[in-house]
Amino acid sequence: MAGTTVAEVMAELAELEDPRARAVNERHGDDHGVILGKLRALAKRLKTQQELARGLWDTQDTAARLLALLICRPKAFERDELDAMLREARTPKVHDWLVNYVVKKNPHSEELRSAWSADPDPVVAGAGWALTAERVAKKPEGLDLPALLDAIEADMKDAPDRLQWAMNHCLAQIGIEHAEHRARAVAIGERLEVLKDYPTPPGCTSPYAPAWIEEMVRRRHGGPAA
Repeated sequence: MAGTTVAEVMAELAELEDPRARAVNERHGDDHGVILGKLRALAKRLKTQQELARGLWDTQDTAARLLALLICRPKAFERDELDAMLREARTPKVHDWLVNYVVKKNPHSEELRSAWSADPDPVVAGAGWALTAERVAKKPEGLDLPALLDAIEADMKDAPDRLQWAMNHCLAQIGIEHAEHRARAVAIGERLEVLKDYPTPPGCTSPYAPAWIEEMVRRRHGGPAA
């Protein structure tokens, strides 16, 4: 489908609009009504088209932006372009997909992680902490894990929701991946009690860090998270 125009894609997205899906999505802060499976199928047909992706992003439409993130070329974005996109990402799903599908694969991801983590905007800072959690798990060399735990202990309890969620994820990853810091990570989680009462469906792992750490260590090693 090379050569497809923004107008043609927007017309197809309009046809995919489902009022029931919109109602569900809006409860989570996402103002679109396209079922994600259908959005992914459309992306598969379009394949990678960087300029079309940029055009779709510029529409400011949430479904179009999600599609843009699926068909873009993550390594093609400049640092300042990604910074501007994150600050324009109005909805949780666009924010999450931008960080996970694009920024993590971009050569500027580490520079952005450092800058965003210290940003006064809590949503931007949340993106920085999400990238930090990724590094804790996959490439921890050079990270000061005790300093991260200090920051989490000091700031997570009263952080706004999205920043709190990302810091909690980082706390859990430190406890899961780094046995030497596990006891402290669990102790911080137990003292702060962040997400302790979060509703968790049967069979799913609680996001409460001590429970999350214990379950993931048990799965890997068959024993308690000691």
